[in-house]
Amino acid sequence: MQRFRKNWFAVLAVILVAAVGLAGCSAPAVAPAKPPAPPVNLTGAGATFPAPLYTKWFDEYNKLTGVKVNYQAIGSGGGISQITEGTVDFGASDGIMSADQISKAETKSGPILHIPMTSGAVALIYNLPNIGGQLKLTGDVLANIYLKKIVKWNDPAIAALNPGLKLPDAAIAVVYRSDGSGTTYIFTNYLSKVSPEWKDKVGNATSVKWAGDIGGEKSAGVAGQVQQNPNSIGYVELAYALQNKLAVATLQNAAGKFIEPSLAATTSAAEGVTLPDDMKVMLTNSSNPDAYPIVGFTWLLVYVNQKDQAKGEALVKTMWWAIHDGQKYTEALSYASLAPSAVVKAENAILSIKYQGQPLLSR
Repeated sequence: MQRFRKNWFAVLAVILVAAVGLAGCSAPAVAPAKPPAPPVNLTGAGATFPAPLYTKWFDEYNKLTGVKVNYQAIGSGGGISQITEGTVDFGASDGIMSADQISKAETKSGPILHIPMTSGAVALIYNLPNIGGQLKLTGDVLANIYLKKIVKWNDPAIAALNPGLKLPDAAIAVVYRSDGSGTTYIFTNYLSKVSPEWKDKVGNATSVKWAGDIGGEKSAGVAGQVQQNPNSIGYVELAYALQNKLAVATLQNAAGKFIEPSLAATTSAAEGVTLPDDMKVMLTNSSNPDAYPIVGFTWLLVYVNQKDQAKGEALVKTMWWAIHDGQKYTEALSYASLAPSAVVKAENAILSIKYQGQPLLSR
């Protein structure tokens, strides 16, 4: 009987050890892993002026975060239309929205912000081979060329500014933007400041009624027309002119100095300007003696109240990166970095963006 008990306990011990071993070998129950959130895609449209910089920004940000931004450079007028209609997540413009445009946008989707991203210069490009130097212009002469009051290159008003140049006895072919454009807004804002006649007859807008001669769509269209037409003049953003090695004119500024469009002269235009909280301010015809006179901010147009939380979060983080880390890419592409005071204003605007009443970003 005692032997039986010993054998029984031995068998029982083996069974228990085996049971423990099997239990140890079985995998514990684990909840299925939550699938990663799909990458967020954003769409934007508008200004061609900052397009080279935006392309660089969005490519770099995609590498860092996986967020893909599809930006279509269709002109500021198109960007304003598309953000108003809600077909994009953000618009982009080099011109301040008019009161009527803001009213239409805010009637559809609530308050809309102008958030500055960078600033740049509008350069005057020309096709005058073998003139022997760089063309000089003043604001009033430039306005009269675009008003078609000065129609020949050897006009006394141009010749007086350029005594050493071989100006041809040829008609000036005036090239302008045929599409709605923030570049046009900056250019016509400047002309309105230096020419009362321009202000009264033509005015300041993303699209105006030109006196002539040749229209070109987007900066590429204007540059192409200038390159194809001898004795022509046109206007494009400085970055485009430099990248395509186009001849640019020097322009007399408000202090009387002839200034070539450059990054330093662009930055100077913004220095000392009082910036309003809504950042709707033009930098043209700056009083700074070192400033190039045709300079402006370019803005992203964004609604305060976002309709999609994931997209809203991605958008505010993208903009926050652009006005901070993204600024290191500006100079290489011939755009001016935001001044510290402008960064503070842009930060406050971004922090005001909400989803269902709650901020999408905090410091």
